Amino acid sequence: MRFIHTADIHLDSPLHGLTAYPDAPVELLRSATRDAFSSLIDIAIEERVDFVIIAGDLYDGTWRDHNTGIFFCKEMGRLKRADIPTFLLYGNHDAESEMTKKLQLPDNVHCFSAREAQTFTLDDLKVALHGRSFKEKETTENLVTTYPRPIEGFFNIGVLHTALEGNSMHASYAPCSVAELHSKGYHYWALGHVHDYSIWRGDSTIVFPGNLQGRNIRETGRRGAVLVSVEDGFSVTITRLYVDVLQWHVLNVDVSDCAGLLDVVRKIGNALNIFVTENNRVPCAIRVVIMGRSMAHGELFGLESQLRMEVLSYVAAIGNEHLWVEKVKIETEPLIDNAQIESRMDAIADMHHLLMEAETDDALLKDLQGLFAPFVAKVPLELISSVPFLQAIRAGDLTSIVQHVRPGLLSHLSKAE
Repeated sequence: MRFIHTADIHLDSPLHGLTAYPDAPVELLRSATRDAFSSLIDIAIEERVDFVIIAGDLYDGTWRDHNTGIFFCKEMGRLKRADIPTFLLYGNHDAESEMTKKLQLPDNVHCFSAREAQTFTLDDLKVALHGRSFKEKETTENLVTTYPRPIEGFFNIGVLHTALEGNSMHASYAPCSVAELHSKGYHYWALGHVHDYSIWRGDSTIVFPGNLQGRNIRETGRRGAVLVSVEDGFSVTITRLYVDVLQWHVLNVDVSDCAGLLDVVRKIGNALNIFVTENNRVPCAIRVVIMGRSMAHGELFGLESQLRMEVLSYVAAIGNEHLWVEKVKIETEPLIDNAQIESRMDAIADMHHLLMEAETDDALLKDLQGLFAPFVAKVPLELISSVPFLQAIRAGDLTSIVQHVRPGLLSHLSKAE
């Protein structure tokens, strides 16, 4: 017996912040979740799996475009013609979605109730699937305690949308522990909500398949679902299925040995050459992060946009149409520290002292807030959400900006001197 377990599809998830990048592959990104899901359905049909499990967050919250739901129905129709049933559990994002409540799904799609835990059985396969959908987004109770006992002689699968334990990066919905899942007596737990692949072995096999398609730079690396094979009644084998159509990567470039901007650009170029050689099959969106204690720190001050243009020019020159530079981020540090600056006893040391005082000067910070506020008021909301400094200004946190500017400005002035 074989089945596909997927979760966190987020069909047609809106892509925030893309208007800040006129060269972004918007169409590719916009259709990525659909293309990945269609590829997964292709695999299900080609492999003739016995059924498909979707463990929550099929849709993306309050997204109201019913074409999304129609697309899902079309894909489920393909499975119906192949005689493949689907078991769908609604997660926290689905609980917000109008499509969850209004669209009539094909009869091969079986949705778990949100009122109480529900069991579906496939008697010919001796399989029992237990699950409970989210009724509300803010579901913080432990749903596992409401799941029924396993059915004797059946392969029991628990379908659950949960943050599990220790996943601080995700909202703590339907919390429970790994030990609790093992003790339930089920053979397999098909989980959703956490977007990274994870597996635990023990009295049961517990799996987060990860999300189907990375949607931003926080979701790096390969993405997809899992193919679960069960032999001799209860022996479980997991095979990862990669269906993402675009991958997100962070490329860290250490520029500790660079003396200036030209050296940094060359170093980035070398790193890109290696990256392209190793990742030349799937379209990639990368964030280049420049790091290290470097003589170039002062010269790089405030040059994120120029460096991104340099990197884009390099990518264009090597003719790689499958590579998009999402951002160039400067995280270098100056070679000289605070003590060395203070010991100079010159104008640079005076500037350092003034900037240190500025971090706690309420009147100055208030003046800065007044200067920046009119500018931030004109910035599109989605751009503010993607630029931390704009968020800080809007929240009135000018201290963090002064702290960030101080070492770069001083290093820049020192180099100019």
